[in-house]
Amino acid sequence: MQQNNSVTEFILLGLTQDPMRQKVVFVIFSILYVGTVVGNLLIIVTIKSSRTLGSPMYFFLFYLSLADSCFSTSTAPRLIVDSLSAKKIITYNECMTQVFALHLFGSMEIFVLILMAVDRYVAICMPLRYPTIMRRQVCTILIVLAWIGSFIHSTAQIILALRLPFCGPSLIDHYCCDLQPLLKLACMDTYKINLLLVSNSGAICSSSFVILMISYIVILHSLRNHSAEGKKKALSTCTSHIIVVILFFGPCIFIYTRPPTTFPMDKMVTVFYTIGTPFLNPLIYTLRNAEVKNAMKKLWHIKITSESKR
Repeated sequence: MQQNNSVTEFILLGLTQDPMRQKVVFVIFSILYVGTVVGNLLIIVTIKSSRTLGSPMYFFLFYLSLADSCFSTSTAPRLIVDSLSAKKIITYNECMTQVFALHLFGSMEIFVLILMAVDRYVAICMPLRYPTIMRRQVCTILIVLAWIGSFIHSTAQIILALRLPFCGPSLIDHYCCDLQPLLKLACMDTYKINLLLVSNSGAICSSSFVILMISYIVILHSLRNHSAEGKKKALSTCTSHIIVVILFFGPCIFIYTRPPTTFPMDKMVTVFYTIGTPFLNPLIYTLRNAEVKNAMKKLWHIKITSESKR
């Protein structure tokens, strides 16, 4: 990575400077991260192993869990390790890599949530054409396009980051590298770059949220013509999706759709959508979804039975 500055490393200030609170951070986020990886891995293994979870919704849920695991991994391990370090140093190249990974998997999560909304719309509003429209080949193409779109977005972000000149000081008042805290350190007028940031990340977050909410309003409105059982099942699925959308997009919009100013709550807001939401997603999708719960029970019953036979 070409450096446009004299700075070779940054110092992350983390969530807190207090030694006792840092230990609390270590314990809490270790539990959250392990829970995130185990929960999402469990969903991935269950969907791959179960014959009953072969519908497009679970195909997309597989990639949402994969994106969640990677998204959380882009920030959580460093936060956990740094909470026990006296000096939280991150090199320039590591910082740029984290920016790229954060936006790659974050935008992938956004695109997968949109695909899940499309899937629910077609399933509820066009049930007769659903098998034809949402066949496996189409779903695979949509996921490939989502990865391509995520790569283009994160490439645009890293290009903006690489253009920033840093002359010192190199203290990042955050627990991870992202464009917003880096803009504060740049020794140049960052007004235009911030506009590009808002028009890229901000526009993706805001427009996706509006599209998703409109689509779910249309879906819920169309449920009037369904049977009571159909309404109950569709409402359960859509409610899970809407909860995830609000939890993810609320903090995302707050961070990326405003002028280059920072607030004391920024770190906690970022924690919520980079670590909190990936942790909650498996709970939301399993606790509210009988099919996933039953498939998990069958999977573990088979594993326990096979182990006992040995």
